[in-house]
Amino acid sequence: MHVTADAGKCRGYGSCMLEAPEVFDLDEDENKVILLQERPPESLHTKTDRAIRSCPAKALGTRDE
Repeated sequence: MHVTADAGKCRGYGSCMLEAPEVFDLDEDENKVILLQERPPESLHTKTDRAIRSCPAKALGTRDE
């Protein structure tokens, strides 16, 4: 899994950070997503998928390696 984050689309809702804090954080100054792990371990894939789906701004996704 290769995670992508589009800071230009991010609106700072923070739902990704709540779902998968190991993978996502929020820059409080910019109010934008920070991607902590582009390639999270398999043990975090379910949480990461949930976080991606929870993003109201559709700023998160995955791409093929």
